[in-house]
Amino acid sequence: MEQISWNDFEKVLLVAGTVLQVEPFPQARKPAWKIRADFGPYGQKKTSAQVVSLYTPEQLVGRQIVGVINFPEKQIGPFRSEFLLTGFPTAEGVVLTTIERRVPDGTRMA
Repeated sequence: MEQISWNDFEKVLLVAGTVLQVEPFPQARKPAWKIRADFGPYGQKKTSAQVVSLYTPEQLVGRQIVGVINFPEKQIGPFRSEFLLTGFPTAEGVVLTTIERRVPDGTRMA
């Protein structure tokens, strides 16, 4: 396992956001949702996430999530992803990183 410095970790903007909108992404190679989230002072950002097997749009809208918001944008077919939605892969699908209590959107993970 390669170790990183504290300075390396501080470069990653892991922040809380609230899911505002979830739409189907039929052009994706693997089943995915298009997700728009509000990151408070960082603004609204969109991503594509392969979480269809465990989450419906109704379960996602209003939920607080953890996103990495300072990666470069990534082209996914006809869609440009603006953040990385964090989660843990399991045999059943990706389980989203959860926030135990509500925090202001844009709060940075410490």
